Amino acid sequence: MAKKNAKNSKNPSATIARNKRATFDYKFEEKFEAGLSLMGWEVKSIRVGKVNLSESYVFLRNGEAYLFGCTISPLNTASTHVVCDPMRDRKLLLNRKELDKLQGLVDRQGYSIVPISMYWRKGAWVKIEIGLGKGKKEHDKRDDTKEREWKIEKSRTMKKAVQQ
Repeated sequence: MAKKNAKNSKNPSATIARNKRATFDYKFEEKFEAGLSLMGWEVKSIRVGKVNLSESYVFLRNGEAYLFGCTISPLNTASTHVVCDPMRDRKLLLNRKELDKLQGLVDRQGYSIVPISMYWRKGAWVKIEIGLGKGKKEHDKRDDTKEREWKIEKSRTMKKAVQQ
């Protein structure tokens, strides 16, 4: 049997990892796309899919944005000569205008900056989508759950009506 071409066997979706909990806990006002400053072993691990965004967040320090709490597990074969820190702070690459806007909103209005998803841009660049939002209250979460369940029920009803 011939080997499959690596390009053809790739997942057609460019998404690497998603933070599903973020959309449940936060209401996002605005979203930004940021680049990540990564080391070589991290890129290799990301290609394999060893990324966890679930408990990560973004903080601003000295006029720069950093991703904290994102776990990128090192590969045994790719990182034999490098000391790997899977939980290190990774610098986010944003424009000065975007950084100033984020800093002002976080300081004055109490917004949080949370990573939403990590994905490939143009095949070689790792990008991260960050959201500027406020935490939801318990009643907001219940409303979202109720709305989501209603959409599911509505689609089931419509599907049954079309089949009959």
